[in-house]
Amino acid sequence: MADIAKDLTAGTLGGAAQLIVGHPFDTIKVKLQSQPAPLPGQPPKFSGAIDAVRQTVAAEGPRGLYKGMGAPLATVAAFNAVLFTVRGQMEALLRSQPGAPLTVNQQIVAGAGAGIAVSFLACPTELIKCRLQAQSALASSGPTGVTVKYGGPMDVAKHVIRSEGGMRGLFKGLVPTMAREIPGNAAMFGVYEALKQYLAGGPDTSGLGRGSLILAGGVAGASFWASVYPTDVVKSVIQVDDYKNPKFSGSINAFRKILATEGVKGLYKGFGPAMARSVPANAACFLVYEITRSSLG
Repeated sequence: MADIAKDLTAGTLGGAAQLIVGHPFDTIKVKLQSQPAPLPGQPPKFSGAIDAVRQTVAAEGPRGLYKGMGAPLATVAAFNAVLFTVRGQMEALLRSQPGAPLTVNQQIVAGAGAGIAVSFLACPTELIKCRLQAQSALASSGPTGVTVKYGGPMDVAKHVIRSEGGMRGLFKGLVPTMAREIPGNAAMFGVYEALKQYLAGGPDTSGLGRGSLILAGGVAGASFWASVYPTDVVKSVIQVDDYKNPKFSGSINAFRKILATEGVKGLYKGFGPAMARSVPANAACFLVYEITRSSLG
């Protein structure tokens, strides 16, 4: 089996594991990010992550925590095919000779290259996911409840294409998506390789056990969000912003308005659930990827 096919297979299975483990955390993260700033003297819709879980389960049942999973599940093969295949091809280009291990700096470059490519799939997928996850919070935020109710991922896509500028509307938030994916993946793959080499005592990491891979993957996932979280908040608010009456004119404007109205704390709404998700979800992703890749030879 060719290396590209191996990366595709292993990346797809790793992405599925990541999605199943991490999606409930992601739902809470987006709900906290997208809730409007409360009026003076009024409490926010959700007081924190635990309160968001309680309200979501009470209103929608446990299935509410998996709302919006159809879009990323439908594209997980393509997303991880691009991420791991581009990373694999970047590794091949950066190697001094076939089979030679890469340095941490080379893994950072490979991760950044993969981040560029995957942004173009991540943006429309996340726009659909964020609309579905955030709609219940947004629907009750205004006096007239003007937020469109979506029946599912395809309904979101159809509405955006029909009412928000055609296919271009699905790429709303591309700039902050790239600002998240490029440095985020550079950090994640760099940290993953650095920790693996540390645990292995050298550049040869082929003998690491599953516990070490879980640890390295979990820490690597946490490094992704720790390095780029404010850009994810900006991306989320832009993607759920009303098309006809937008609050934000662009990424910089959104950043400034959040900072002005909510302070630095506003740029880290949902940070707890994101970090809680990143460790087990990415540990599962990297573990399944490594096991599958190794079994394929």
